Amino acid sequence: MCGENGFEEQLIEKNKLNSMAYNQYGNSFERTTPVVLNLIIANVVVFIAQYLFGGMTPDNSVNDLFALHHYGSDEFKIHQIITHMFMHGGIAHIIFNMFGLWMFGTMIERIWGPKRFLIFYVVCGIGAALAQMGSYYFEYGAYDKMPMSLEVLNIYQERLRVGCTVGASGAIMGILAAFGYLFPNTEMMIFPIPLPVKAKWAVLGIIAIDLFSGIAGRAGDNVAHFAHLGGAVTGFLIVFFQNKMNKKTFY
Repeated sequence: MCGENGFEEQLIEKNKLNSMAYNQYGNSFERTTPVVLNLIIANVVVFIAQYLFGGMTPDNSVNDLFALHHYGSDEFKIHQIITHMFMHGGIAHIIFNMFGLWMFGTMIERIWGPKRFLIFYVVCGIGAALAQMGSYYFEYGAYDKMPMSLEVLNIYQERLRVGCTVGASGAIMGILAAFGYLFPNTEMMIFPIPLPVKAKWAVLGIIAIDLFSGIAGRAGDNVAHFAHLGGAVTGFLIVFFQNKMNKKTFY
């Protein structure tokens, strides 16, 4: 995805209206804002650590410690609600997520500033984690209530262990939802669509695909669609209510 057609003008105009200077962050990544830059670095460092310690497969101690597990799993720890956001399942996964974080996160951090953006990012990630926990309940709830022999329980716990969730996608979906709300008419080019699409329709389309895919539950689909939806809904609600309550200073 890429944004075009007047984004800079919209951004500058919004900042003028709110007496807030357009902040040109100076670093070697060409105006990449500081929180986005540090989040990308942190994700890359964690990804390298995953690779070095065998964390590219679900059955390993790195995932046991830091990936998001079912709340009934022996491996579940409360810190996983945060740490899963910094882990990824493969090179394509992290490249796609970091590109989305850079493209849309940089734009929004320029408006809000580092502190507000970082809080927003983390809260969206937590919202995604809670939504994923809800999906675990619907997926495994019937099994959780079943009486099991020790042998079956061990098999079930192993299934929960390898069925964990990693990735920053939920937090980034929150950023995408915020961008669609703040700049609904900014046009974007989305491969393979040959024509520009307004941000509001692009975001709604992505959310609709996640919703349909999550409900359909296709065999072999290992994408955490409900985590994506949780992050998107969390991001939208934050910007919607903050904008309604504090129109003069929100941007």
